[in-house]
Amino acid sequence: MYNYIYGKVVESKSNYIIVDVNNIGYQIFVANPFSFEINTEYKIYLYNYIREDEYSLYGFKSEEEKDLFMKLIGVKGLGPKMAMPMLATGSVSGIADAIDRENILYLTKFPKIGEKIARQIILDLKGKLEFDKSNSNDDSLNELIEALEALGYKRQDIKKVLPNISSDLKIEEQIKEALKLLLK
Repeated sequence: MYNYIYGKVVESKSNYIIVDVNNIGYQIFVANPFSFEINTEYKIYLYNYIREDEYSLYGFKSEEEKDLFMKLIGVKGLGPKMAMPMLATGSVSGIADAIDRENILYLTKFPKIGEKIARQIILDLKGKLEFDKSNSNDDSLNELIEALEALGYKRQDIKKVLPNISSDLKIEEQIKEALKLLLK
């Protein structure tokens, strides 16, 4: 079992990178290959995925990201190929916050994550994610703004009502409060 690899990224494709370590190229699937600069050395935390028909390496820039991935693939019906896009498009603290707040709307925005799997993620992981949530307020605020913009409201109007909305509410309740204030 590998824990991490330290080497130079020599190539990046749509869903993986090639890391050169002592003239051996390791293909490592990553959430966002374009966040790695070519010809730059990185310490990449690894997860070995071994099945009878597949042996793959999945890589992460931080141990926190790897820990979330490990917990996500432990959810029934959610494998590595579904968990990686979640990490690519969502922050660790944002995903953890969405799970703790039972925000199905946020979780179903990820590719291949339907309502059934989102509910399973919440059931299996709520209260079990111990990540730094210092950015979670920013994430939930951005999520609220995005939801209201999707409903057709202008950012300047949204920002006027934000101070009157409690951050302790679930996202659905925040949206309802914001709509009440925007309709006045």
